[in-house]
Amino acid sequence: MLQRDEIWIGLLYGILVPAAGFLVLYNLFSLLEIKGAASGIGFSENFRERTLAIVAIALNLFILSRFRKRRWEKAMRGVVIATSLLAIAWLMLYGVKLF
Repeated sequence: MLQRDEIWIGLLYGILVPAAGFLVLYNLFSLLEIKGAASGIGFSENFRERTLAIVAIALNLFILSRFRKRRWEKAMRGVVIATSLLAIAWLMLYGVKLF
């Protein structure tokens, strides 16, 4: 982890951690589906993608916790901005179909 308390560090972590988390989780569930251990049949449209995206966004809580322990307020602000942008993007992509 970089040793800087700057907003751009928080933005960087706030975007990269959810993106990496989504890719890992999506590939894990795809592998489980191939092996027959998981199934997406019977769920609503885009259920897996919507749920994994929310879980990936929630991974930012761990980053916020680490930054809070180090008292990096500026980096925390960057993570909050990135999380807010990701949540708005999620609502724009999936929220219209839900409500």
